[in-house]
Amino acid sequence: MRKVLIVEDDVHIVGLLGIHLQDLNCGVVFATNGLEGLEMALSQPFDLVILDVMIQSMNGLELCRRFRAEFPKIHILIISAKTGEIDKVLGLETGADDYITKPFGIREFIARVNVIFRRREISMTPMEEAKNTFIRYGDLEIDIEKRKISLQGARIELSPKEFELFVLMATNPGKSYSRKRLLNLVWGYDFDGYEHTVNSHINRLRNKIEPDLSKPKYILTTWGIGYRFNEEA
Repeated sequence: MRKVLIVEDDVHIVGLLGIHLQDLNCGVVFATNGLEGLEMALSQPFDLVILDVMIQSMNGLELCRRFRAEFPKIHILIISAKTGEIDKVLGLETGADDYITKPFGIREFIARVNVIFRRREISMTPMEEAKNTFIRYGDLEIDIEKRKISLQGARIELSPKEFELFVLMATNPGKSYSRKRLLNLVWGYDFDGYEHTVNSHINRLRNKIEPDLSKPKYILTTWGIGYRFNEEA
């Protein structure tokens, strides 16, 4: 049974989501404010956190950052009354796997949750296309099956989307990807204006992996197009 944490102060929404999540064979607990939600997440593991942006005691985006920092592999779905494009982009850049705006239909909610669970349980296309499940580039080692990346023997903790983004490029060295193409392959989005999400994840990857940010060794910029993994790494 999957475990889901809902951080939402509207009890009616919690009740509605809880009923349908239970139909998906999920065990559901909920918190009505940010601090309570963080305490619950620290006390037990969850497969998915459903998080409202506008909650008390801790801003929802700040809570999302804390979740992502403390639990790199946890999946996060933001639900929010903020419908602006910049709000959605900010939510994704903060580390959420998906963002759904209120009011939303329950069918759309279930579909998005199912997509998150599918991506958790089966390999995504970039990984399915990988010829090897273990790749080494000098001091960098990638174990796709174990979802593990190590640099000079030290494990690098990546969020699910950071890992998928990195594996996609690393298994196709030298191939340049536009931001829009990466957004579609890794996030499943194909909307103009969301490309900044890719930039943010690339920057975080470089901060974690590159020995010298002024001279990237692994993730290179293809000017006028996007990014590529260094085929000479």
